[in-house]
Amino acid sequence: MRPTARVLLDRRDRILLMNGRLPGAAGGAWFTIGGGVEPGETYAEAAAREIREETGITDFELGPVVWLRQGVLRLPQVTLLKEQYIVARCGGGEPDRGGWTALERDLVDDIRWWSHGDLARTGERVFPPGLADRLPGVLSGRLPTEPESIPW
Repeated sequence: MRPTARVLLDRRDRILLMNGRLPGAAGGAWFTIGGGVEPGETYAEAAAREIREETGITDFELGPVVWLRQGVLRLPQVTLLKEQYIVARCGGGEPDRGGWTALERDLVDDIRWWSHGDLARTGERVFPPGLADRLPGVLSGRLPTEPESIPW
């Protein structure tokens, strides 16, 4: 089992997504920033660390966990991922790849801010599935009182 913190990083009604692929996979997809929770770390601490490492952005405010999702993925071994999607807000800035590991530089092709309209119109694969439909509430600040389970 791999606990994973995913971040819905919002900059003035835009969300930051990365485009990449799993090792050995041919096709890529857009996905939220985030990653595995390290031993002794909370989901919130992991989310904050991942924001700094994957974006270079240090001025942000973490919000609540809004979604829970779990499923099996081959990483390359079969692994159960338990994801928590945490809202974070920042004032802006372009992402800085300086904190990326060699593996991230190899597997991640792009990182950019998306408006809801751009996300709703894209024909590219985006994770989690249904992100464009779920995003308006997050961007407008209408957050659930308890985290919602979303499909794998």
